[in-house]
Amino acid sequence: MVSEAPPFWWTKPDWRAWLLSPVSFLYGRIAGYRMAHASRAAVPVPVICVGNFTVGGAGKTPTALTLARAAKEKGLRPGFLSRGYSGTLDVTTVVDPAHHLAAAVGDEPLLLAREALTVISRRRVEGAERLAREGVDLIIMDDGFQSARLMIDYALVVIDTVRGIGNGHIVPGGPVRAPIRRQLRHASGLLKVGNGDAADAIVRMAARAGKPFFSASLNVAGENGLKGRAVLAFAGIADPEKFYRTVEGLGATIAVKHSFGDHEHLGDDEIDDILATAEREGLQIVTTSKDFVRLAGRRGRAEDLARACRVIEVTMAFADPQAPGLIIDRAIAACRERRLKAS
Repeated sequence: MVSEAPPFWWTKPDWRAWLLSPVSFLYGRIAGYRMAHASRAAVPVPVICVGNFTVGGAGKTPTALTLARAAKEKGLRPGFLSRGYSGTLDVTTVVDPAHHLAAAVGDEPLLLAREALTVISRRRVEGAERLAREGVDLIIMDDGFQSARLMIDYALVVIDTVRGIGNGHIVPGGPVRAPIRRQLRHASGLLKVGNGDAADAIVRMAARAGKPFFSASLNVAGENGLKGRAVLAFAGIADPEKFYRTVEGLGATIAVKHSFGDHEHLGDDEIDDILATAEREGLQIVTTSKDFVRLAGRRGRAEDLARACRVIEVTMAFADPQAPGLIIDRAIAACRERRLKAS
């Protein structure tokens, strides 16, 4: 399944957003009611949910990876829980990056599994129970803030400071998943990513509600050698323009851009076009780690493209280096409190 948000979601509200507002109102009422009245099952280990207010990426996966690394520094054994979005497996599965393909388990779980034990499950409670049986002592849930039927000890909502919440309308008139005030009630804290100002209004609203907020940036990992190079950049992520800005920030000149739907698996025709264009114009091919992992393990032209790619890896850097540890400590304390109340 490919998810591609309409471009009008990320601009000033226009006639399309207002035309869809009755449907958005109904969608929001239902989503808000479900958040408020969902029955949530408990597992015996702390659960951190990394979510966002909107459809599409805001930096959840790099945030989850950073929290896992911080947990390891504390001597904990973290595990990731994901629905395996874009994958075909519909049974609870421990992800093996050495054997599974993105087409089966999803692209993000493969990235997460490089760092820590990762379980995919369409039924998150079942997946969390599997992680607990596997011996993890901290579960980091990738997404599911609005819909999980699992008791969450700390809900960290990530918001991109360039795109913010787009036009502010609820699906299908905009990218917002449920009424913002309803979502804020269930959030433990906010993480704003980047140096833009599109998240300022939400941060002020969160501050008035007594919610803590943290700041972070996405930084390119390692040497890239792209300064002064002409490149062909392709990305199948929620916000390809974010990737293109990152590439240009490295000093490269993007001669050709190819944008695809979020989580999209490229076909041979699309791959042939990328390879032929790059060869004809003498361009270095660059892409994201999420796009690359969707090529990994495939044969034929996908394998050729994987060999030709330069992957731009990004890492999350919190402005306060102690923040990830603080979030983990609060999740552990909340878990301890709920277990005492249940005993």
